[in-house]
Amino acid sequence: MSGLPHLNLPMPAETMQWSFAEVFERLEARLGTALVQKALQAEELIPSPLIHEPSADWIKTANFVGINVRTIGSFWKVIPYALSLPACQSAIHLLPIWEPGVVDSLYGMASWRINPEFFSTELAAAQPSLDTVEKQLKATVNLLHALGKTVGMDVIPHTDRYSEIVLSNPSFFEWLRRDDLLITSQSAQLYQEVEFCTFEWLLELGPAMSHLPLPRSVQSLFYEIEETQRLHLLFGPSHDAYGRNLRRGALVKRLFEKGFEPVPATMGPPYRGLEVDAQPAAQTVDEEGRRWRDYKMQQPGPMSRVFGPLTRYKLYEAIDDNKDWAIDFSQPRHQVWQYVCEHYAEVARTYQLDFMRGDMSHVQMRPEGVPLHTDEYYDIHRAVKQHIQQEKPWFGYFAESFLAAPGIMAYGDEVEHLEQARAEATLGDLQSMVLGSETFMSNFRRYLDIAQTRRVKPCLTMMTGDKDDPRFDEFYLAGNEIRMFTGLFITDWPSYMALGFECRNTHLTPAANEFYTKLYVFKIATGDKATRGPYQWGNNQLLFEHLTAIRLLADELLPAIEKTTTHWLLPPDPTAGTKIIAWTQAGSPKYIFVANMDTAAASKHAKIPKELLPSDSSWSFLFGQHTAAQLGDFLPAGEWHFELPLIGAGGIAIFEQN
Repeated sequence: MSGLPHLNLPMPAETMQWSFAEVFERLEARLGTALVQKALQAEELIPSPLIHEPSADWIKTANFVGINVRTIGSFWKVIPYALSLPACQSAIHLLPIWEPGVVDSLYGMASWRINPEFFSTELAAAQPSLDTVEKQLKATVNLLHALGKTVGMDVIPHTDRYSEIVLSNPSFFEWLRRDDLLITSQSAQLYQEVEFCTFEWLLELGPAMSHLPLPRSVQSLFYEIEETQRLHLLFGPSHDAYGRNLRRGALVKRLFEKGFEPVPATMGPPYRGLEVDAQPAAQTVDEEGRRWRDYKMQQPGPMSRVFGPLTRYKLYEAIDDNKDWAIDFSQPRHQVWQYVCEHYAEVARTYQLDFMRGDMSHVQMRPEGVPLHTDEYYDIHRAVKQHIQQEKPWFGYFAESFLAAPGIMAYGDEVEHLEQARAEATLGDLQSMVLGSETFMSNFRRYLDIAQTRRVKPCLTMMTGDKDDPRFDEFYLAGNEIRMFTGLFITDWPSYMALGFECRNTHLTPAANEFYTKLYVFKIATGDKATRGPYQWGNNQLLFEHLTAIRLLADELLPAIEKTTTHWLLPPDPTAGTKIIAWTQAGSPKYIFVANMDTAAASKHAKIPKELLPSDSSWSFLFGQHTAAQLGDFLPAGEWHFELPLIGAGGIAIFEQN
């Protein structure tokens, strides 16, 4: 390794062991005592680093770090982890922060309450004023802003099927009635029967808070009483989680006895048209003996999925009372859109959040494809983003979309959909491909074409929280340094790294479940996805050193080039016939970056055309990993080309202009 910066970032596992006093001391050294003390007051507001940004275009070049708070235990622990990050990785994406429902899935919201498991007793003991999880989240965001980080949330277009959100707003969701293996009704008006059933149950059981008067009618309960009081009537006070869950369970039991179920969420065309899955394995018997059934598509496509624990907001009216599961996209249900937008806007406002990751942004249900003309009711993520931008013009939208071919994950072209949805950036799927493979190289080049010609920027994704799974170990056996190198130094693309990538062990065979962040998105006690203890950090010291060297050098070099446009010298070869890539900065190039995407063989005698660089320029070696060059070595220049030194398998190099 040549040109190695001083390694002064700690391993994440080490930072997780720091006491409050040790974290406070490090924060003081970086920020000063007064600012740290101010940030630790929930009623104080440390403004976002983006407060003067006029738009969300910043997100097109942001370097994201995704954090599943469950893996580290509490919001407070985000701070020591953030202290292990370089300045250039400055956009912190917090995976869902809400109280979860079935199997404790973070993506199955049970309510709009902040997840109480993310409360830190250590922080509360050290700072008694931070005595609720909500206050602790506010203080955490304050500190991240003080550290120069932006903070984002997930915007989820669905909830747990029997969430408090669903049960207190039946008309906002689709319902079906099931009799064992048969769906007996999918009427668009079925929610009215659910409302009446719920009203009868409430009259029979009485209000959850005895001082509250019972509503006089179904209309009063669901359309005249505001939501907070309705939740108190149905389930009880916010602080009594045990009591709320008992009441919710009792209501679910009543609805189940009547055959009422929210329609489960789906993914992939045709999206619509469900039937009960009659296979013996497609049923679950719960502790009370209730027999639940899975559902399947009547005419599934290649990526069709039915998510049994989730239900999607009903954003449009149905055609012909939903007889054929068809949606009338010309009739948006305005009250539902307003509800979703206002609730997410309140979260963004309360906790000072700067951007959103749109969960399942690839969903586009119109069978005719992406329309030429759209309005504010085209896409729920677009609506949420633009609603929040009324207060925060910098609030950006990072889409979870995998850029599949048209008709696979969505009806029509995904890029067209994302442009109409006003996403600034999208995840893409490079994390699901072996680096340097033909699949990777062809998609890398396609993403480059998208980045240069379209309004949405694909991401150089290293790893996501849902790809840190035993099934995907092959993606991370080699080339992780290149993932970081390209992610940070291709400056006009965004990048995304999930927590744990920087020290992930090389798993030639599957490791214990506790080493994978994906398996902490939910809580499962039995079976092949079960975890039996806290998340275990990887201890790959060599990888951490390599990636830290790249990240710290990025902190040094990026301030001078981060606003530049990439000028490709050796662009990705979509045939994978050549796996060496090289790029510099348009206009006045300062550095040449080179990566050998071949993780099995060295690149020899690769050449860069001289005509792509300033005439009479000369270049010397600055930094590299797995290269034959030494600091200061000049690139040999011929009549037509500069010749690169031998760059080993998976090697990288940086040259600076003299």
